[in-house]
Amino acid sequence: MPVEPPPSKWTFPDPARAADGEVVGLGGDLEPGTLLAAYRAGIFPMPLGRRRLAWWSPEPRGILPLDGLHFARRLRRSDRRFEIRVDTAFAQVVEACADPRRPGAWIDPAIRAAYVRLHRLGWAHSVEAWSADGELAGGLYGVAIGGLFAGESMFHRATDASKVALLHLVELLSAGEGGAEAAARAGRLLDVQWCTEHLASLGAVEVSRERYGEMLEEALRLPLPAAFRGGA
Repeated sequence: MPVEPPPSKWTFPDPARAADGEVVGLGGDLEPGTLLAAYRAGIFPMPLGRRRLAWWSPEPRGILPLDGLHFARRLRRSDRRFEIRVDTAFAQVVEACADPRRPGAWIDPAIRAAYVRLHRLGWAHSVEAWSADGELAGGLYGVAIGGLFAGESMFHRATDASKVALLHLVELLSAGEGGAEAAARAGRLLDVQWCTEHLASLGAVEVSRERYGEMLEEALRLPLPAAFRGGA
């Protein structure tokens, strides 16, 4: 099971009472306790510009309903081309997501190191798609707390590899619940931060900050999915 780190020395604002705008704080640190406190409050870190650490709570918030994937049937054919693994190459997945050649790259060395530390404590996880020749073809990573999976980033080096990883993430989050519809009804929450055009094409939707807070509170009361209980 995940190891609870020392608590953060910082206090996060209640996003529901934050002023208009998505940035609810600046500065602080990226210690494991700080990151967990942020996610439990509905907040996540992302640099603002090149140097400033900012804490975000989008309004509206992007989520991916577990029973709302648009590509599940089409991907089954692609699925057979990959072997799916969990947490066997976490640092490699983060490094691939941080590739500065990618459009909109934002994951800097401090962010990378912070999530590797969180992974070692059993809170951050990767879902990986490996090709038949043993190459890491795509994947995603995020933070799992109770029934919340906060997706951070995904990448692919082969067609459909990241989508197959996402498909399997949904299955992992739904395992033991009787399927994706039952998992969604149970309150499990897949957070994607912003509902981009690409994510919307996969089934992501927008909810208000207030509604997200309600869903988060419910999700945090649920047990961690079995796939993420083993730690790093």
